[in-house]
Amino acid sequence: MSEHLEEARREMVDRHLRARGIHDPRVLAAMGRLERHRFVDGPMMSRAYEDRALPIGQGQTISQPYIVALMTEALELEGEERVLEVGTGSGYQAALLALLCERVYTIERHSELLARARRIFDEMGLDKIISRRGDGSIGWAAEAPFDRIIVTAGAPSVPDSLVRQLALGGRLVLPVGDRREQHLKIIDRLSDSTFRGRTVAPCAFVPLLGKEGWTTTGT
Repeated sequence: MSEHLEEARREMVDRHLRARGIHDPRVLAAMGRLERHRFVDGPMMSRAYEDRALPIGQGQTISQPYIVALMTEALELEGEERVLEVGTGSGYQAALLALLCERVYTIERHSELLARARRIFDEMGLDKIISRRGDGSIGWAAEAPFDRIIVTAGAPSVPDSLVRQLALGGRLVLPVGDRREQHLKIIDRLSDSTFRGRTVAPCAFVPLLGKEGWTTTGT
């Protein structure tokens, strides 16, 4: 089984990432090392390296590998950054970030998912990750500013709190759109009051719920 999963992971990197335009060697190497199958439930383990989102419970998913790679590459991490992740979910994205930056701060609203992700972090010895339960749409003001912020849920608009928590020269990567479809956006903080944004690609994430996201009532 382990040999099959290792081969599937290599194929994921070659076929679904590198062949589709992911070029950052650090991102490719990290995704080639990180065992995605540890972040999904047992019945899904054999499908862990397919290029698709998979259910992880609580109505949430572990994102498609290509989208994970695309968003991570868009962060342009060099290794010294403090990164905020909004939406811990399975923990896979946070674990990947921990291989590429100095410190990861991750927020999850579902206590069950957070507890499971924390167990995996501990088992893997990922001590660069600091996590908490809370409303990720308003960020983590006590630990701001952040060099990078990544949001792994679809927002109806760019949360002001996250923009304010970007360090000078920092970058925010997030999906923005309706509850079913979004576009991946990159926002750079050029000065205290100057920001530059651009749209990268269409995508589909679960909704970002919270004060500066969607409400839990479906509106």
